[in-house]
Amino acid sequence: MDARDFIKVGMNAERTLVVPAERTVGHFVPGMPFVYATPMMILEMEMTAGDAIRAALQPGWVTVGTEVDIRHLAAALVGATVRTTAKVVAVERRVIRFEVEASEGTRKLGEGRHARGLVNVEMFNRRLAAGTTP
Repeated sequence: MDARDFIKVGMNAERTLVVPAERTVGHFVPGMPFVYATPMMILEMEMTAGDAIRAALQPGWVTVGTEVDIRHLAAALVGATVRTTAKVVAVERRVIRFEVEASEGTRKLGEGRHARGLVNVEMFNRRLAAGTTP
């Protein structure tokens, strides 16, 4: 399957999250501040990118994250409303590339690029069971 047949540059999505204590660095690392953790921000960016193209995928196909190049620019406290956006900027045969951003109001919290690979779930599960996934 070739993603260029159904994924188009410009496809986009956004998500909104009110930062819970469970997504802060202080939740994971004792003694650290309770601010939005970088891995949690990246997770939200990846999920937003998936949202941007999910409706275009054929049954039995998903995308998985393959690359992240993210800068975490500012902290957000518990209770902050964070808006995450993702926009398709390039489409290859099996790879979709995104620009992603997280912000609180007009303040940019993070930005960068993310790539997702197109995967046939049945074939992936077979390779995984056989121990031959790349």
